[in-house]
Amino acid sequence: MAELTFRNATEDDVGLILEFIKKLADYEKRLDEVIATEESLKKWIFEKKQAEVIFALEDEKEIGFALFFLSFSTYISNVNLHLEDLFVDPEYRGRGYGKALLKQLAKIVVDRGYGRFEWTCLSWNKPSIDFYLSLGAKQKDWNVFHLTGEELEKLAND
Repeated sequence: MAELTFRNATEDDVGLILEFIKKLADYEKRLDEVIATEESLKKWIFEKKQAEVIFALEDEKEIGFALFFLSFSTYISNVNLHLEDLFVDPEYRGRGYGKALLKQLAKIVVDRGYGRFEWTCLSWNKPSIDFYLSLGAKQKDWNVFHLTGEELEKLAND
């Protein structure tokens, strides 16, 4: 029987992190939006410590990852663990590894005394939405907005 373990990413893993980010973006039909580089990941994750990454390993082979960071909730006056990316290689799905990654992250939230565990999901991704609801997650009524590129520059400089 295969053994599932977890490990924290190190600076030596930036190439692997980028590989998983691109796999997720491809699944989400947004690969053309990925501008991340190994250098930018190294800077923001490992040098500036703005995010963390854990890997799921089956028999010591990385088969999935989760990238997360902290946000702050004024309502509860505590930090939240915000899951930005979660991905398990397709050939390893259906084995409970996605749930195991979420459980590992929930343990981090509890162990570190954070207030909430949150994430977003694309509205068309019904299988993931159903999966999250089955875990007891609540779907909130928030819309996510982004400003990037020219629109961001315009707002900043008007």
